[in-house]
Amino acid sequence: MQTDYDRTRGQNKWYIPSLTLAGSLISSFKCTHSMCDATNKRTSLCSTVTDQMATPVILPSSSFLVLCFHLLLLPFAVTLARGQKVKTFTYVNEGEFGPYITEYDASYRVLPVATSPFQFAFYNTTRGAFYLALRMGTLRSESLFRWVWEANRGRPVGENATFSLLANGNLVLAEADGSIVWSTNTANKGVVGLNLLPTGNVVLYDAKGRFVWQSFEHPTDTLLVGQSLRFRGPNKLFSGPGDMVTFVCEPETEDNFAWQCRLTINFGRPKYNATLSFLRLDIDGNLAVYTFYDPVDFRAWEKTFAFFDDAKGWLSGCALPRKCGDFGVCEDEMCVACPSKDGLLGWSKSCAPPSLAACKEGISPKYFKVKGVEIFLSTYSEGEGSVKLEECKGRCSTDCKCKGFLYWEQESRCWLAPLLGTLSKVSNSSHVAYVKYLK
Repeated sequence: MQTDYDRTRGQNKWYIPSLTLAGSLISSFKCTHSMCDATNKRTSLCSTVTDQMATPVILPSSSFLVLCFHLLLLPFAVTLARGQKVKTFTYVNEGEFGPYITEYDASYRVLPVATSPFQFAFYNTTRGAFYLALRMGTLRSESLFRWVWEANRGRPVGENATFSLLANGNLVLAEADGSIVWSTNTANKGVVGLNLLPTGNVVLYDAKGRFVWQSFEHPTDTLLVGQSLRFRGPNKLFSGPGDMVTFVCEPETEDNFAWQCRLTINFGRPKYNATLSFLRLDIDGNLAVYTFYDPVDFRAWEKTFAFFDDAKGWLSGCALPRKCGDFGVCEDEMCVACPSKDGLLGWSKSCAPPSLAACKEGISPKYFKVKGVEIFLSTYSEGEGSVKLEECKGRCSTDCKCKGFLYWEQESRCWLAPLLGTLSKVSNSSHVAYVKYLK
């Protein structure tokens, strides 16, 4: 923008480059602001300048002043915006491992991004396979650190991987060769920095402090206080390994009715400082609340609620489908037996239901009975009533996906089981599980 002073008329002149204004293209124009006259009246004249001079346009003085004021400030605003640099960083996964006890008995390397009681770290449970994670705990405590968020769940990186906030505002996790494994996809979106909040929320913010990206919108298996699952299409809360347990919440619309669902769970009065708690979908499928009591140095963590828990929860711990792994009988939250056609044997992690790999049409299977048990499916469904035992058995026999069935003898109720898992011991001996096997 150019400006000069017309000494012959005592007037300022501004020459503004081409722009589009109110749908009309102005190649360039000269604005002349007349000095105040004796009556304190002001006039403004804007003359359009093209290859052929156009007719002068008279604008009210106030409109002229506002327009020229904003045009004068425009280059300064652009300069300020461009001058806001991103607070970049790069941290490399290298060096000695930390000395403290962590969840999963993991080895770890801390990064200098921390807000008590949270800190970034690379950790691994398998040699050469690292996860970028957020740990929760304090250095002075002898209790273990727990991992409450992971960037690259299911996609580990190796030694010398880098965690970087780039100049374009993208937060990336890359292998040593530069290949990107995970990123926030925030390049050129106005990000100027990263902040780890006291709540454990990792945020990327713009020049006005607004959140462009936040980890609270990308949970793994853990929800911290203040974090929620957002209804943006299907939402999934995963629990591994192998993602055997998945929580899915998806809004639905049927005909002209909109369905609104709400779940309220009261866990009772929380112990200690409830803000240092989190909700987790554990590896075994249990939904649990863990609370950290900061003032103590030993056993600072306590499981204050579990959905499947004889003492603290709503259902017995034996109702967990994989409480006893692939197969087993559970009593008082302990795996006490491995059923077989030869009877109940001692349980071990190798306990498994009979193989049905050779199952095909025309082959007649056999069954052995386990009395006084429930399968986990009977907790969540009513089964099919008024069904005779032989009819229930026949349905399972003709379906190779059926591993067995549960039958309530007194109520004549039938449950077909595509998965057996844990059998829960009950006092009613008329509840009988039939386990399929081939001759």
